[in-house]
Amino acid sequence: MRREGEIIELADWLSTPAGRYLLDWEQQQIDACVADVFGFHALQVGLPQLDALRANRMPHRWVSTDVAWPDVQPSPAEGASASSPSLLPLALHCDFDALPFPAASLDLVVLPHALELARDPHRALAEVERVLVPEGRVVIAGLNPTSLWGLRQTCGRLCRRLPGGGKDLFLPRVGEFIGYRRLRDWLRLLSFEVEGGRFGCYRPPVRTQRWLERFAWMESTGQLWWPVFGAAYVLVAVKRVRGMRLIGLARRDRNKPQPAPAVVANRQRETESA
Repeated sequence: MRREGEIIELADWLSTPAGRYLLDWEQQQIDACVADVFGFHALQVGLPQLDALRANRMPHRWVSTDVAWPDVQPSPAEGASASSPSLLPLALHCDFDALPFPAASLDLVVLPHALELARDPHRALAEVERVLVPEGRVVIAGLNPTSLWGLRQTCGRLCRRLPGGGKDLFLPRVGEFIGYRRLRDWLRLLSFEVEGGRFGCYRPPVRTQRWLERFAWMESTGQLWWPVFGAAYVLVAVKRVRGMRLIGLARRDRNKPQPAPAVVANRQRETESA
């Protein structure tokens, strides 16, 4: 099937130097985003090559894929061993726009390129909003179309449409880039509040490890001079529910002894009685 062929192509690309470079940066960013998110239920949607929940300590964790990824097994969290299967996330096979969870049941959902791989990214994002509890968080990783990688991919697609044009693309054919600002607008329509985001992977679209290392200086330069033009971004948003306010445990003020009322003598009555 065409869909499975594209997934295999993406899996092969992620094993290249450029793919590992992308996964390493996203792994670091997502680890920092999910480490302090507390709750009971967490879900990773798509891209099992990236262990998006390894830094999170929620007791119930799942990894969902819409097709069978080749030769990919969930990796244990840091400090876990293969002999402790309870620490491994459970693998699910379902559509991204039809998650098998009841409404308001998950505390954290991580989408590493899931919207780019989804058949309908709008419905997939709405499904995430449905399953998240109020104040639940979603972490989204995506490719930036306004970057050197995005420009290279766009030029490659235009050349393929020309008669006798080249067929060489830097990135896999699967999926469509979703811009950072465009994604923020989608989240606002679904009552999400964006907590923060970060761009990265400023090196140009080269294929070999040698050339990636040569352009390592562009990481610090890119963050300083063109921060929004990184090849990838990670965004964190919180589900807000209007009219709802979450509070902690109600405080009970200690019953402090009230001072006794002062006794005031009525001198006028004493004078009249005298």
